[in-house]
Amino acid sequence: MRTFHYIISGRVQGVCFRHYTIKEAEKWGISGTVRNLSSGDVEVFAQGDDPAIAQFESFIHIGPRSANVEKVEREVLDIQEIFRGFDISW
Repeated sequence: MRTFHYIISGRVQGVCFRHYTIKEAEKWGISGTVRNLSSGDVEVFAQGDDPAIAQFESFIHIGPRSANVEKVEREVLDIQEIFRGFDISW
């Protein structure tokens, strides 16, 4: 199980991006958190196995229909902490 950090840029706030991110994470059994940043970007921490993460990444590169994802920055983290479930972080 690996942990990933994403910054998603574009029209990603005010379009239910966080809500759909949680639904997609639950669909693939991914744990982590999602939050809006003051910059207008969305930040995601996701922890799961490689096949599930690959499916999840397919979603965050597109987002919900009303979103317009312009850029996704991805970083692999060396975090041993296990997230429990997936939720919105404030």
